[in-house]
Amino acid sequence: MNPELAAIAYLLAASLFIVGLKQLGSARTARRGNQLAAIGMLIAIVVTLADRDIVSYGVILAGLVVGGSIGAILARRIEMTSMPQLVAAFNGFGGGASALVAAAEFLKGVDLPLETDISISLSTAIGAVTLTGSFVAFGKLQGIIAGRPVTYPGQRVIDVAIAAGVVAAAIWTVVSGSSLAFWTLAATASILGIARTLPIGGADMPVVVAFLNSMSGIAASAAGFVIGSNALIISGALVGAAGLILTSTMSKGMNRSLANVLFSAFGAQAESQGVAGSTEDKPVRSVTVDDVAVTLAYADSVIVVPGYGLAVAQAQHAMRELADQLEARGVQVRYAIHPVAGRMPGHMNVLLAEADVPYEMLLDLDEINDDFDQTDVSLVVGANDVVNPTARDDSSSPIYGMPILNVDRARNAVVIKRSLSPGFAGIDNPLFYEDDTLMLFADAKSALEALSKAVRDA
Repeated sequence: MNPELAAIAYLLAASLFIVGLKQLGSARTARRGNQLAAIGMLIAIVVTLADRDIVSYGVILAGLVVGGSIGAILARRIEMTSMPQLVAAFNGFGGGASALVAAAEFLKGVDLPLETDISISLSTAIGAVTLTGSFVAFGKLQGIIAGRPVTYPGQRVIDVAIAAGVVAAAIWTVVSGSSLAFWTLAATASILGIARTLPIGGADMPVVVAFLNSMSGIAASAAGFVIGSNALIISGALVGAAGLILTSTMSKGMNRSLANVLFSAFGAQAESQGVAGSTEDKPVRSVTVDDVAVTLAYADSVIVVPGYGLAVAQAQHAMRELADQLEARGVQVRYAIHPVAGRMPGHMNVLLAEADVPYEMLLDLDEINDDFDQTDVSLVVGANDVVNPTARDDSSSPIYGMPILNVDRARNAVVIKRSLSPGFAGIDNPLFYEDDTLMLFADAKSALEALSKAVRDA
């Protein structure tokens, strides 16, 4: 391929990456942004394979057909409720691909410049950590691995030793160029990915998924330096930077540092200390579907607060149906979205968008929190810690300082929940025992379907 033509194609691909990433920042333009970025990646892949004369055009076409078919099948078959697992898997594949690129370059057995050797070591280490860490995250999200933090005696010492082994193996690889050093690096980095993800609880996955997404981008950028691909360097840097920004946003949404999320085994500590605040002898206002239906049907305004329970029950369509019934009666319905609700960044937005909830009805914490004071009913569906008043009022609480949705300040709060069990922080929620809180103990989907019927008949 003509070098000038290849350079222009790479520039076009990089431009599409940048524009696509920009458009992903808005729910209204996210679909188009995703399509533009995908087109950019297609251009970059085709030009790279054709420009370097790596394989024949027939093999390129076959690869595009097979890979495209797998992607299309996954896109059509994966439910929105399983999107966190899919994102985690994609992060892992990205990290693994970067490590394989580095391995292929290393295994050529030719003398390489020092900067290339360093890039190979970085791409291998970061890619291997991302690969295994992402698939542990996938296992936790899928329920294959226990969602609670997995801890054991001496864990931090062992983790430090493994991390030191990764650094030592990377230096060894750069200095000696030994195959043994390279495979030692790949193995220790893979072990580190597993060791560092196991102690992280399932509810911290929004931060972890965002961080691993950033890691996959950094690994890709390093791989770009290995093979001299400007398109890969640019796209990897964009993903890495966007992932770090998102990781920071998620951490702030929990009022915790990234280090605290990665190293504190949050949730295991509270579990070992026992649940703060016993639920015994605390009265709750347990109500029926009909009671809640009357409360909702005759309200002027309702703010819905979705949580992970909505995703688990796959109740997004039932939620939309209930909202439609209420709006038909003249009730103002809006959705309050906490930044860390669910198991991945934007989980609730994706879930509700799949049910065709209008974007303008989805409001983040800063936009809607002051409105609870003037709201008749706050309807909490499957959320717990993100609506726990102790985060705001009790300085001794493990989650004190975490921004919450002020659902307790509405005139009435309705909570749909299976039981009084605590959330990921392992602490009791005083919201459940307030005089103006109505507790509907039921599966979210069945409860919302029953409420839709009851509101229709009210």
